[in-house]
Amino acid sequence: MARNFADLYEHSADAVPDRLAVIEGERRRTFAELDERANRLAHHLAAAGAGPGTHIGFHMHNSIETLETLLGCFKIRAVPININYRYQAEELRYVYDNADLEMVVHHRCYAPLLEAVRPQLPKLRHSLVVEDDQGGDGLPTLSQSYEEALENSSPKRDFEERSADDLFIMYTGGTTGLPKGVMWRQEDMWRVLGGGIDFYTGEPVLDEYQQSRAGAALEQPLRWFVLPPLIHAAAMMPTFTALWSGNTVLFEPRFDPARIWQTVARERPNILVITGDAIARPLVDAYRAAPVDAASVFSIGSGAAQLTQPVKNELLELFPNTLVTESIGSSETGFGGIGFAQKDDDPGRGPRVNTGRGALVVDDAGQPVEPGGQGWLAKTGNVPIGYYKDPVKTDKLFRTVDGQRMVITDDRARVEADGAITLIGRGNMVINTGGEKVFPEEVEAVVKAHESVYDAVVIGIAHERWGQLVGAVVSAPAGIDFSGLEDHVRAHLAGYKLPRRIWVTETVARTPSGKPDYRWAKAYAESAEPTHEVR
Repeated sequence: MARNFADLYEHSADAVPDRLAVIEGERRRTFAELDERANRLAHHLAAAGAGPGTHIGFHMHNSIETLETLLGCFKIRAVPININYRYQAEELRYVYDNADLEMVVHHRCYAPLLEAVRPQLPKLRHSLVVEDDQGGDGLPTLSQSYEEALENSSPKRDFEERSADDLFIMYTGGTTGLPKGVMWRQEDMWRVLGGGIDFYTGEPVLDEYQQSRAGAALEQPLRWFVLPPLIHAAAMMPTFTALWSGNTVLFEPRFDPARIWQTVARERPNILVITGDAIARPLVDAYRAAPVDAASVFSIGSGAAQLTQPVKNELLELFPNTLVTESIGSSETGFGGIGFAQKDDDPGRGPRVNTGRGALVVDDAGQPVEPGGQGWLAKTGNVPIGYYKDPVKTDKLFRTVDGQRMVITDDRARVEADGAITLIGRGNMVINTGGEKVFPEEVEAVVKAHESVYDAVVIGIAHERWGQLVGAVVSAPAGIDFSGLEDHVRAHLAGYKLPRRIWVTETVARTPSGKPDYRWAKAYAESAEPTHEVR
């Protein structure tokens, strides 16, 4: 049998057909209902000419229809392509073209941008529009109605046999360069991020039915509240992990912290999936402003972006009976390890995780680094095929060392004495100031640990003498004591890592996944005089 995304979902739909699969506001879908609607969409797409290998974009925020679109594509062995809904026209044109999209499903609120670039997309031959409550009402589009397409299609599950080799593509990046598509075999992605290998024990599951069998045996299924956007693996794969194991997923169409807590009180989720401070800090603020009964939540899991120590402290204080975890990984590696938040840890220390499933740190030659040494975070075992239409980047990151295929990332890391790994920062973002290397993530964590700083992005600033200076764009609603901030940073970091130029802004921009938007920060710094300089 195929270890395939659509098969894995159908196993759960057969095992627990009447159980709730997804909740979005007042809307509900059981496993059987979600399966039937995905079948209808799959038949419509097939009738429009889609089949194995067809690239179909989903230009959508979180919704039941987004999930139906993913499942519908997988059912006919088509390849759903994630479209960042915050992209503007030129970025959209690039991704649609680079990904060779032939079809797209989009929410109506994104119609104006799609229609603006449609004349430049000769490969795009079919599109469906989903109604939304995000401002799309009445906007014109050439796309066909999603609901009409489903209404006129077959609900039967009568598709051809699928393969574990069916392609999964996740477009990633765009904060420091052009987006790129990471290609995976579906079985490999299932193994590293979908529960095909147990996250905590590292043991492979017995077979593709183990998750659905275990889910069917649950007297009370878990509820996973997935807050990041499904256009990122940090949200999509936890969603599928929950569904493949017979559990229920909750969505909100947009991130509204107060509404999130109202949903927690009403729907009683057990697991919150978040991405770093960008989601956690507003949640903390909203909870302090209007507390609710959140006793149902026993786990808060963060991935794809860092939780700073002050935010960890607040989460552990507010929810003392809740497990707070951080996972490392990327679209190129999948799951690389998990760590457990501890109160009052050193804010200057990067995320530390216990590794497994082929995660290791290697030197420039791809050889493992001994404890105490630094190198590049790497992954062996189930790894991607490479980048879509980019053999140069593929050859750079995906290598065979001593007969073993591995992906060697740009993430710098240190091996601890106990074998754990501490992340230092991304090598391609390193700031070189007078020959000293500074990783922005390290400085960001310390700056954000100061009581007056709400958020921060650290960047390199060109300098005639030193090559680069460390700069920071920060949000500080109550103002900053710059002298106090300098003392705070110097207490944790070497002096050359101190931000020498600081720009204070109302809001620090981040990507939809919660990662720092370094392109925005550099553009902002170039457009304005710094608020503060250290001489």
